[in-house]
Amino acid sequence: MGWYSAAGVIPAIGAQSWQEPGDPHLRTALHDLVTQCRENTESFVWLGLFEPTKPEMELIAEAFELPHLQVEDAANPAQRAKIELDESGHGLAIIKLLDYVESTSDVHTGQLAIFIGPWFVVTVRHGSIGQLDDIRHRIETSPSLRAHGPLSVFYAILDAAVDRYLSVSDSVAEDVEEVESDVFAQTSIANNANRIYRLKRENVEIRRAIVPLLITAHDFSQGDRMYIPAELKPYFQDIGDHLLRVSDSVDTSDNLLMTMLVASTSLQDLQQNRDMRKISAYVAIAAVPTMIAAIYGMNFDNMPELHERYGYPVVLGVMGIICVFLFRAFKKSGWL
Repeated sequence: MGWYSAAGVIPAIGAQSWQEPGDPHLRTALHDLVTQCRENTESFVWLGLFEPTKPEMELIAEAFELPHLQVEDAANPAQRAKIELDESGHGLAIIKLLDYVESTSDVHTGQLAIFIGPWFVVTVRHGSIGQLDDIRHRIETSPSLRAHGPLSVFYAILDAAVDRYLSVSDSVAEDVEEVESDVFAQTSIANNANRIYRLKRENVEIRRAIVPLLITAHDFSQGDRMYIPAELKPYFQDIGDHLLRVSDSVDTSDNLLMTMLVASTSLQDLQQNRDMRKISAYVAIAAVPTMIAAIYGMNFDNMPELHERYGYPVVLGVMGIICVFLFRAFKKSGWL
């Protein structure tokens, strides 16, 4: 928890952590903190929660007078991303946090809910992704940012999240280029379809994080959000532009992956056709000596060359000549 003003960090009464949410002392400490913050109109408090229990959320909701429906959304780790702020910049924003795992090329997702009030910010984080220590340090060391109150925390969090979106989308785009090279080099054909499908799944994770924010991104880019002060509008426009860039990158990667999936399937079918032609060609070549040997194996007396001294090598020679002729013919036609 932090209590901030434009002048710096303000020492606050202890309500830093708890073991029992129903502890009367904690309720009293939160009440005193709220009273202090309301009286000091030039300050705001930021309270961060990590995967709180239901009693903990109820206690915080009561202390900060948070709307019941918004509290339910914040407590749901699978909630859809959204930004619902009124004209004063107060309300709830739910941001998906992304992380790229280099070793497995996976995209992991977390969630951060941000309650923004006139004198407070309450963040509720789900998942191991999205440590806020760097953002707290940025708030504590930037008087010009703190001067904008709770909105400064919202901006700093959104800026960090969108920068991470860019990094993750760029990493996925590099994986797409690598798979594209493998597909058209016709290496590991059998595994390419599986790799493409996995990349499409990771691309979907990015899409789920950014698509609900695109309307807000357009508003940021055009400066249409009334709650954003003039000093911060260029910074929010930058966030909006980055979100739109990530959206374009995701669409491009998705289209490339779909094209590669079709190409990989076609190449795999083509390879199977080539294998079948080779098999058919060798079967046809092997059929000639098999047929001749089968005829001579019927034990008839009156057969050509049966009693000739050189009959056996002559028949073998005929078999060999025919097989060589067929082999050359199939080789010339591209079947072998």
